[in-house]
Amino acid sequence: MKPKYLLLGLQHTVAMFGATVLVPLLTGLNPSVALFTAGLGTLVFHLVTGRMVPVFLGSSFAFIAPILAAKEAGFSLSAIGGGLVAAGLVYGLFALLVLLIGSEKVRRVFPPVVTGPVIVVIGLTLAPVAVQMASKDWLLAIVTFASAVVSAVFFRGLFQMIPVLLGVGAGYLLALLLGRVDLKPLQEAAWFGVPQFTLASLEWGAVLLIAPVAFVTVMEHIGDILTNGRVVGKDFFTKPGLHRTLLGDGLATSLAGLLGGPANTTYSENTGVLAVTRVYDPVVLRLAALFAILLSFSPKLAALLQTLPQGVLGGISMLLFGMIASIGIRTLAEAEIDFTKSRNLIVVSAILVLGLGGAVANLGTIQVAGAALPLKVSGMALAALAGVVLNLLLPQKLEPEELATEEERIP
Repeated sequence: MKPKYLLLGLQHTVAMFGATVLVPLLTGLNPSVALFTAGLGTLVFHLVTGRMVPVFLGSSFAFIAPILAAKEAGFSLSAIGGGLVAAGLVYGLFALLVLLIGSEKVRRVFPPVVTGPVIVVIGLTLAPVAVQMASKDWLLAIVTFASAVVSAVFFRGLFQMIPVLLGVGAGYLLALLLGRVDLKPLQEAAWFGVPQFTLASLEWGAVLLIAPVAFVTVMEHIGDILTNGRVVGKDFFTKPGLHRTLLGDGLATSLAGLLGGPANTTYSENTGVLAVTRVYDPVVLRLAALFAILLSFSPKLAALLQTLPQGVLGGISMLLFGMIASIGIRTLAEAEIDFTKSRNLIVVSAILVLGLGGAVANLGTIQVAGAALPLKVSGMALAALAGVVLNLLLPQKLEPEELATEEERIP
């Protein structure tokens, strides 16, 4: 292993930390357990996929609402863990389905005219999050962003490969000099502590509240794997196969739920790091996973990352999320999508409007354990579904072969 990989792995850890810790903070789960299960889940994913897909699995935001609903319905953290275990098993069912029908049929459902704008949506739906964090302190955000850009564009060698780390470091140093860092959590944190794991239990009410969300996140998984493949320049649908990536994601989620952590999902933040650094070796992501596990046993180190100001996180997120959207545009350009054809314009515009507009398809509600669970499809999942349906239904030749002449159009 190359020594510089340690810095590259740490860079990925910094990129995933904020979101991975935020989910347990919002849902009442344990942040240290979330870090542990994110790291362990990532290692499991890499094992299942033959150690060839450079992704990091962190806490999934899609499960925040059902977890809160389960808590309001009176379910314990143990029962919620059981619901997350079941959600992971749903991934396993989809993996089996893909294995039976073949990934090529799945690929035909997701041509570039669909995957390109979906990737754009993945990046741009995160844009408000980056801007919101950056707006907390624009000075820190601009310095962080500019430092990362200078590192990626003008530096050479190792420094060109760690722009995220250098950008965050520059922003954090400025924040320290300006007195904008609250060091109290760092001072109060212990150097060592074992995460407080909560073993899962099976309660069908919690399962029915939480597990169905996996039907939506599976589509998000497909979009993320397509994005990652486009960044790396490899076809992960074929090798190791979509069924393996689905199974790896599902096992990681089930393992997280079993130990009391939040559901896992492939992280766009880390795919953004790949796009910026162009270092695609999966070993780097496995090192990031080991760093996450280390952080879970060291409240002091975890507290250090928690002291990162919002402005710093926002500045680096502006770069990472924008890179994801750019990959989507590149996908459309390389596929030479003909935008003189109305069908292509319709497919792409539907995906962009529904995905970026926050459209929600409400399918009603069901009563589970006294709680009304809304059935809905929203965001990227709805946009991708609409794009797939339109692409399948609209004929390839929506316009006539020859346009009418100016004289023919005049009555």
